[in-house]
Amino acid sequence: MKLLIGAVLAVAAFAQQNEPFEVVRVRPNIYMLASASGNVTVQLGDAPGHDGVLLVDSGSAGMTNRLMAEIRKLSDKPIRYILNTSADARHIGGNQVFARSNPGGPAAVFAQDNTLLRMSDAAAKAPQQGWPTITFEDAKDFAFNGESIQLFAEKRAHTDGDSIVHFRKSNVVASGDVFLTTGYPVIDLQRGGSIEGEVKALNHILDITVPEVMQEGGTLVIPGQGRLCDEADVTEYRDMMTIIRDRVADLLKKGKTLEEVKQARVTRDYDGRYSTPAWTGQMLVEAIYKSLK
Repeated sequence: MKLLIGAVLAVAAFAQQNEPFEVVRVRPNIYMLASASGNVTVQLGDAPGHDGVLLVDSGSAGMTNRLMAEIRKLSDKPIRYILNTSADARHIGGNQVFARSNPGGPAAVFAQDNTLLRMSDAAAKAPQQGWPTITFEDAKDFAFNGESIQLFAEKRAHTDGDSIVHFRKSNVVASGDVFLTTGYPVIDLQRGGSIEGEVKALNHILDITVPEVMQEGGTLVIPGQGRLCDEADVTEYRDMMTIIRDRVADLLKKGKTLEEVKQARVTRDYDGRYSTPAWTGQMLVEAIYKSLK
């Protein structure tokens, strides 16, 4: 059995190392490096006094070499900042390498307070060299590459350490895993996630985004996983999560048990699009039920 598990892990690691990236130019100085494991946002700059690279998330550990190669195709400047949107392994796996890749000194790693607590927990086994060096409770802002950058904590959404990143000049939001196009959001109750926090986070993204015309275009949103989006996409996702939450809440108010709520198939009209083997509609319903109860 140990040999079989080892072989499976080796195959998974090999697949990540050879996982292809789609490089999407979002704005003149912002790129989305998309893969099946998730999206990494790259901000570039070469103006005097503002030259460097900023990453939103650093991918999983198995894809670090490939990710670095793609970044170096875009810029040879040092990586100055890494902004982690959560403590998920596929968001922090490259921290240790990228933070230490600069000849002039390590990059600053920003994250919400609880992300540091999760990463520094002995059970997480996250290398200390990749831990956040600057944390915040509610919000953090700074300027880099001639642009104002804002980080907002989205407490108790996917987890209790989520954050989103707003590039104000470029009019781009990197949402982390509170918004995906490849599945339902994972409400991780064990790590402080909640359905109310998830809906609140989606509404906050909508507060920031501004459409160009007919609710399309304008502010672009880079999801934690999936294709590039705008406000209309986030609105549909928010509406879906609100509808599912309200359906579960209604059944809960009527005294229905978890099994009865599951049997009601309250996600049936969305499962074809968002249910995945790793996080099914029934798993989402159970998380919402327990979160509300």
